[in-house]
Parts: sequence; C-alpha cells; structure tokens
Amino acid sequence: MTMAVLRAVSLRPYTTLRAGGAAERFAVAGDVEQLARAAAAAHGIGDRLTVLGWGSNVLPADAGVPGFVVHNRARRIEVGDDGHVVADTGCGFQELFLKTAQAGLAGLEFAVGIPGTLGGALVSNAGAYRSNVSEFLTELEVVLEGRRMWTGPEIMHFSYRDSVLRRNEPPALTLLRVRFRLPKGRGKAIYDEAREYQRQRISKQPPPASAGSFFKNVADPILAMRLPRLPEALKTAGVVPAGFLIQDAELAGLRHKGAMFSRRHANFIVNTGGATATAIRELAELGARAVFERYGVRLEEEVLYIGDWSAYGSS
Repeated sequence: MTMAVLRAVSLRPYTTLRAGGAAERFAVAGDVEQLARAAAAAHGIGDRLTVLGWGSNVLPADAGVPGFVVHNRARRIEVGDDGHVVADTGCGFQELFLKTAQAGLAGLEFAVGIPGTLGGALVSNAGAYRSNVSEFLTELEVVLEGRRMWTGPEIMHFSYRDSVLRRNEPPALTLLRVRFRLPKGRGKAIYDEAREYQRQRISKQPPPASAGSFFKNVADPILAMRLPRLPEALKTAGVVPAGFLIQDAELAGLRHKGAMFSRRHANFIVNTGGATATAIRELAELGARAVFERYGVRLEEEVLYIGDWSAYGSS
C-alpha cells in the first residue's frame, strides 16, 4: 500500500510538548514494510529523513523540519516462550512491557509510564532505576544507507541516554524492528516492581504537556559529595539528578512565555498553554546557565532539538 505524502503538516499534535513548526513533507507508515520503503527511498536520494513515534522526547523548531518526516505506526510485537521477543519500533514501550510481562518475562518493568515508542527509547537508550533498554538487545533490523538488514546492537554505539542517532550528523540509519532476549521472572514480582515504578512516576511527574525529563542526570562524584541535601544513596553512586540541581537553584515554577519548570518535578519543562518551541528552548538554556553558574556543571539535554534551528538565538 502506498503512503500518502502531505506537505506543510504541523507537528504540534505529534509531540507531547505540543510545540514546534511543520514538516516539509509528512507521511504515516502503518507497518514495517512501509517504513522500510520510505527509508530506502529517502536514503537513496540523500533526503533528510526524520522518524517520529509518539514525539515524547523531541522538540521541533518553530521554523519547521525540512525533508521527509515519517510517523511510525508499525507496532507488531511477537513474544516467544523462550524469552525471545521481536517488536516493531513503532510499538508503545509500555505496551511492550505488558506483553512481555504477560508471558512471564522480566527486565522491562522500568518502561511502565514512559510515554513513548520503542524506537524513541532506542534512540535515547531510555532507562530508569538502573536499567536501560539496550542491555536486552540481541539484534536490530535497520535500513542503513538504503540497504535493509539485521545487525548487532553495536551499530548504535549506546551509552547513557545516548546513541549514534543523537549525533549532530547521524548516519542514514532507520530502525525497523528489534530482537530482545529477556529473562524469565515471577509474575507477581514483575507486576509488583512495575506498580512501584508507576507509583513513583505518578507522584513525581506533572500532568501538563511535557517531554519527560528534559536534561540528563549528572555523573559527578565530587559534586555529589558536596551537596548536603542530596540523598546518601545518590552520593554513594556519584550521580546528581538534573531535577535536584534545577530545584536547588530555585528554578522550579519559573515561567517563560508559556513554558515552565514544573514545581512537581523540576526536570520537566511543561507547556502551560501556547508556548512556542523557541520559548521552551530559551527556558531550558536559562536553567542550564543558572545551574552552571551555581554548580559549575553543564546540563546536557535529553530532549532532541530537531528541524531548522538555524535562526535560533540570532535575534
């Protein structure tokens, strides 16, 4: 089935921050075959391809996203009794957990409450509570420079909340499907752990439009030891949550043109209504400067800025 390609489609409805401009060209891939064909065609002519899932970790520029944007709705999940799982990258990350948990497989409990797709989770090596999605991967099906293939996880160069697809000049690499190997678990223990993670998220995460955690946490044992209010477990681990630094810098609740650092969780920037992508980025950079001036550390965005930001900061 041929995908319909539209022009000048607003991406606001396709991002959880509800901000940003339009895609130059836009189409919806309903399955892996459509996604693969779109990727191969774009790679073949050197077209800029952006794949969007639920848009929970991206901020499109107000000036728009040049090239071809494909909304990935390929969401098939196959779970084997032996712990092997094959999943399309457009499936919901939480849905993947539920299907694997129903089969008695453990490892993805941290995915509960993460509002994104498997593809987005892979791009940023999503994780929580000392787990990352990359640790369970065995293979990825990709389109690389126009050629469809299965390959090992090393192609992604995973690190903390990072992969090769977050680089300024990423390769022509599109993620189609993933193979996991998950360990067997006990049903009650799996769901109990997931419920506890969900409870923590509900208590911390704000309800308005946001992108989740905006900045990565800081690995700095020296800084951790000199913060008197940081919990001892984090001091021992040498990790300082970005939200702790933003809160400690008294930025929680700070508003800027419709964007705000959440009072409930300071590492969440929320769109309180009508905030532009530019306003959200300005607030993020204001917060990062304040944290640097106070603590001497530079916060790194977990959220990806996509599209044409060339005019940002020039006025």
